[in-house]
Amino acid sequence: MDHFDVIIVGAGLSGIGAARQLQDKCPGKTFALLEARDTLGGTWDLFRYPGIRSDSDMYTMGYDSKPWLEPKAIADGPSILTYIGEAARERGIDRHIRFDQRLKSAAWDSATARWTLDIEQPKAGGSVQLSCTLLLMCSGYYSYAQGYKPAYPGEAEFAGPIVHPQQWPRDLEYAGKRVVIIGSGATAMTLVPALAKTAAKVTMLQRSPTYVVSMPAADPVAGLLRRLLPERLAYRLTRWKNVQFQRWVYRQTRLKPEAVKRKLIDLVRRALPPGFDVEKHFVPRYMPWDQRLCLVPDADLFKAIGSGAAEVVTDEIERFTPTGIRLKSGASLDADLIVSATGLDLLWLGGAQFSVDGAPVDFAGRYSYKGMMFSDVPNLVYTLGYINASWTLRSELVAEFACRLVNHFTATGTAQCTPRLRAQDRDMPQRPLIDGFTPGYMQRALHLFPKQGDRDPWQNPQNYVLDRKIIREGALDDGVLEFRAPGAGVKAA
Repeated sequence: MDHFDVIIVGAGLSGIGAARQLQDKCPGKTFALLEARDTLGGTWDLFRYPGIRSDSDMYTMGYDSKPWLEPKAIADGPSILTYIGEAARERGIDRHIRFDQRLKSAAWDSATARWTLDIEQPKAGGSVQLSCTLLLMCSGYYSYAQGYKPAYPGEAEFAGPIVHPQQWPRDLEYAGKRVVIIGSGATAMTLVPALAKTAAKVTMLQRSPTYVVSMPAADPVAGLLRRLLPERLAYRLTRWKNVQFQRWVYRQTRLKPEAVKRKLIDLVRRALPPGFDVEKHFVPRYMPWDQRLCLVPDADLFKAIGSGAAEVVTDEIERFTPTGIRLKSGASLDADLIVSATGLDLLWLGGAQFSVDGAPVDFAGRYSYKGMMFSDVPNLVYTLGYINASWTLRSELVAEFACRLVNHFTATGTAQCTPRLRAQDRDMPQRPLIDGFTPGYMQRALHLFPKQGDRDPWQNPQNYVLDRKIIREGALDDGVLEFRAPGAGVKAA
């Protein structure tokens, strides 16, 4: 059985970034990346629907160690996939990826201070075991097998195709078709202007509105800095600028939610034709950042609506019919194609089963240490990005922390690190891992996630500046992380 110092699960944006940091910060340590699919890229290879793009700017979603050089800050999926591939190949990380490797279970053994992984090979039809000292989960938090799609009354009667963006058929024809897109999230708002270019008509059918903000696809400040400064310095300054802007906007939504709401709605009103019913279609029932803001580049959604190529209908579905959808208001929508852009099915740690010294781990009953580890679970680090900023900002901090652990093991002669609740922590209330965030995809599965407490280091603050301090600068010997030598054992979980 092959053994590695670190095994990274997932070869997407987070996994490739973690491998780059391991190379930089832990030279000489052995590592492998396990990828269940047959190619790298994760989300950016899986999703192939028309118009697929980032919903964060690439100066904060890109790697700190690899400047984003494309002109568009709000980048299309193929460009992001190319960027991830370059990031892997230029460091030789692609040679460390083992494809067709789906983690089924992981068992920690205190006597040997290592994880033993049972890995299924879906395409080859076999299985294999590997072991590692530190296991770094970069597999995201949603199921790759399927997206979330409600069961619609009468959908078997509909004469045309019904597709989910996560399983977009390569040969799907939509040019000249009447298309109804169910949903009002980032995916729906990406699909509308993309399909409207050639479809006969595109309708975005939403049960309730979402906050939408338009930004330039290309960052003019970034362009200016690239012309005036060295490449890496220009990237760092743009990254810093955008981080600060994201923080400022989010803070304003917490301090002055009504004022931010008025501003966002006013911007939408200016972008749409006179007489458009903004209150009905673009004024949500919740406050800004209680759910993620939808970013549209260069007002493409509003332009599609203004041109008449697309429309928004705010109503609820009564049932599907052979020719489209009948709404609860009594109106009907004719359709040749229906797209159910209804979100994700969340899946904690890729659905793998974990055990510590023979005892199964129920993560829903564990506390999260700094949003990266679990109480009483040794040498397991997980990556969960921000909901109010770019995912990569946090994934890189988590990878940096994992590297610190690996180097600490070497420096101290230890081999296992376990977060332990202190005496004063044992009466903590259990709070959701992500608090105050209300989208349906999160609420459907949040009970399966570990919990956060009401004090450090058991909180998940969703604050990049604070995380930089507590993750990058916080002491490892903090009275919570318990380090032990190989074979020293672990307290019962």
